[in-house]
Amino acid sequence: MVGISTIAVAFLIMLVIMLMGIPIASVMLIMGVIGGVLAFGWPLVDSTGPVMWSVMNDNLLTAIPLFILLGELMLRSGMADRMYGATALWLNRLPGGLLHTNIGCCAMFAATSGSSVATAATIGTVATPSLNERGYDKAQSLGSIAAGGTLGILIPPSVNLLIYGSLAETSIGQLFVAGIVPGLLLVVFFMLWIVIRNWNDTSTQIEDVPLAEKLRASSAMIPPAIIFLVVMGSIYLGIATPTESAALGVVTALVIVAIGGHLSAEFFGRCFIQTARTTGMVLLIVLAAFILNVTLSLTGVAQTTTNWVTSLGLSATELLLVLIVFYVLLGMFMDVLSMMVLTIPIAVPVVTSMGVDPVWFGIFIIIMCELGMITPPVGMNLYVVHGVRQDDGPFTDLIRGAFPYVIIMILFVLLLIWLPGIATWLPRTMYG
Repeated sequence: MVGISTIAVAFLIMLVIMLMGIPIASVMLIMGVIGGVLAFGWPLVDSTGPVMWSVMNDNLLTAIPLFILLGELMLRSGMADRMYGATALWLNRLPGGLLHTNIGCCAMFAATSGSSVATAATIGTVATPSLNERGYDKAQSLGSIAAGGTLGILIPPSVNLLIYGSLAETSIGQLFVAGIVPGLLLVVFFMLWIVIRNWNDTSTQIEDVPLAEKLRASSAMIPPAIIFLVVMGSIYLGIATPTESAALGVVTALVIVAIGGHLSAEFFGRCFIQTARTTGMVLLIVLAAFILNVTLSLTGVAQTTTNWVTSLGLSATELLLVLIVFYVLLGMFMDVLSMMVLTIPIAVPVVTSMGVDPVWFGIFIIIMCELGMITPPVGMNLYVVHGVRQDDGPFTDLIRGAFPYVIIMILFVLLLIWLPGIATWLPRTMYG
């Protein structure tokens, strides 16, 4: 069994290599193989073959390309554009106007796409023309899109929750259910901040429209709602597994797209090519993570870390407070997938040994990863939204606009620690 100093040095070496620009999958593969060879010799390398085969044949991971494809179908069929316009009619009279529409549409798109980057890119592309036309403050408008996009990995179905469940061997169904209440509460808190920030500003509000027109426009929300009900309803009712529900969602989306007359060879080509690219990147990282996990488990890294943390005499709450600081700092320099696959195999055994619910901890990690998506210098959503804005404004607009949401999310995590039932009540109620 390796010592804690060796583990710390190896982890720092991995971080340094990543910061040099080497792909995360390559770093984990190299560290897993080298560490395994140093500890057990070449027979360890021979054992990675069955691991790779079993991981890539895991039925659960099939849900990842299906959910990615589902998001592509929604994006390229124009569902997101119509959904944004309909939501704007209902929310534009609130203080902050279209900023609420940004958050609301991000939440609805997240409920079907499962990806934060896709959510931020889609809503950013759709929203920025209207925001610019009506003279919204750049920092506020762009920051709300970047922060709203983070909801894509929390509100189910979520690709990142799938990856956490796979790495932590935790029920995907329970994780999906656990993400609903925290996701909706974050939407409410984001909107409350917008109301407070713009309480006396009426310059961006537009005239109200008749109720009949709002109701007619709301028909654009029916397709996403149907897809969400099919995907999540089939899981909650026990009709389908997460993988099967993803397939049902894709079939439902295809039917809706066909009815709308958008099906074509070009349409399929764009959707399938982008899905293949994203899926290849995600699954390559997952595969490398499992190979690294073989070395971690055989060398007793998780047990050594657990014993070391226990010897510090920290309570579960104190440990979680330390992890908040750790993940905030890590999120400044690493992308979400890298953070997850590097820390989950070590962190989960440590916190569960102290009585922390692994389902609750999954929501904790996802929210901390959300923070990493809007904290510079490596805040992925910040760069995505900056890339789709239609002017040549400074990147500091994104940083200023996203900062209040970083504070809100940190405060929400503290609330989650104080009231863990926010994440655990619904799955315990539904699953017993």
